[in-house]
Amino acid sequence: MSTEAAHVDPTYGNWRRPRRPGLGPFGLLGTVGLFGGIIIDLMASLISLTFTLALVVLQAFILLPLAVRTQDGRNAYQLVAMRIGWFQRKAKGVTTYVSGPLSPRPGGKFRPPGLLSRVNVLEGRDAYDQPFGVLHHRSRNLYTVVLGCDPDGGSLVDPDQIDNWVAAWGHWLARLSSEPGLRGASVVVETAPDTGTRLAAEVLPRISPDAPPAARAVMEEVVERYPTASSEMHTYLALTYGAPPGQRRGAEDIIADLATRIPGLLAGVVGAGGGPAVPLSAERIAEVVRVAYDPAVAGDVLEARAFHGGTGLEWEDAGPAAAVETATAYQHDSGVSRTWMLTLAPRGTVRAQVLRGLLEDAPGTRRKRVALLYRPIDPATSARIVEADRRAAQFMATSKRGLVQARAANEVRAAEQTAVEEATGAGLVEFSLMVTVTVDSEAEVADATTTVRNLLAGARLSMRPADRMQAAAFSCTLPTGILPWEYTLVPREMKEAL
Repeated sequence: MSTEAAHVDPTYGNWRRPRRPGLGPFGLLGTVGLFGGIIIDLMASLISLTFTLALVVLQAFILLPLAVRTQDGRNAYQLVAMRIGWFQRKAKGVTTYVSGPLSPRPGGKFRPPGLLSRVNVLEGRDAYDQPFGVLHHRSRNLYTVVLGCDPDGGSLVDPDQIDNWVAAWGHWLARLSSEPGLRGASVVVETAPDTGTRLAAEVLPRISPDAPPAARAVMEEVVERYPTASSEMHTYLALTYGAPPGQRRGAEDIIADLATRIPGLLAGVVGAGGGPAVPLSAERIAEVVRVAYDPAVAGDVLEARAFHGGTGLEWEDAGPAAAVETATAYQHDSGVSRTWMLTLAPRGTVRAQVLRGLLEDAPGTRRKRVALLYRPIDPATSARIVEADRRAAQFMATSKRGLVQARAANEVRAAEQTAVEEATGAGLVEFSLMVTVTVDSEAEVADATTTVRNLLAGARLSMRPADRMQAAAFSCTLPTGILPWEYTLVPREMKEAL
């Protein structure tokens, strides 16, 4: 007798939105204001009833905007502040950027604009004597290392192998939680139509002059028609480190420290199915940024790398010659881009291929980037967060009835599973996702928006356009180590309290 084990298609999930402290939608600050207002009203009622009613109306006018929230958790004050900031930037003229020799900017270079304007690029060599670039964010004193890899893909791969890759990726993320000085990481998957430059560089020089005309015609036709049905895909991992607190260390010491960490990081990426992984040099980083701002030069960059081994491009010339930010799009050189931000992760469980359609090349677009942003949480803080979530879920389960009680019981199971996984060594990581689509003209933005909506529906994601902050969102999807939570004017603790 022979027994065959039934194959179970694995599912993934158990992510949870961070629970906002406070009473209902008010948040911590609104809850403190609510109870403080009640105490003031009780004291005022001893003096005058009319005065008390006036205080109640004033408090309601102040606190009600904190209770009105959008799907992604923003209250009315945050929406108004975003619009005011947009009008201020537009009035100052900072939504328009011009660079180059004829611009008023000193140096006559084409430096990247916005959040990348105060970034310098350094270069070092790792343990394998490979050059790697380091992006120094001077405004926050952060250092970013960019790794490039060529993932194996999930086609014709056994489910057991996919499970091993997922487990290895989970271990790699857990390692980031204990990585000294790491502030955040991002994984950027960029897709674009294949220009055919690499194929032509590989095939045409190898055609023998004595080849039969029919064979030559076949190879030339392949080189000509192949790019119309293919696409190119690049995957980058950007790891951003902060300078050690209380220590004065120069850039050379930081680069030497990062050089010792790169081999271990590369080994983890390879074990997680990342394929061949190498650190990106300063020239390669500049090329990626240059092509993102000016997609029309992608073919020229590939041709220069194929025939000359490099472009010689520097960071000072990687930016656009002109860029204009509008409320709904970002125009830069030969492209127009629009960026979306994650508001709600897929509910329930998902299969391993849930993001496949979103990561593949989108027809009708010039370039598309999908950026996963990770903020590792240290083990001590992870234990406190997990335990607080478990207690809150148990309290909600014992205080609810009916359908709400069933949902609360599901929350308890998820919180218990998270607590067990964290206790056995899993890391706790906050994540988000951003998508940038670049087209040739502003008239094509509407079609690109429809394409992205269809892709998001297949991926079970809920996202919203990053309107009135398209330039900053565009920079966040580049593999340059821009971490949104490090560049907010309001401290992160204050934003969580709101």
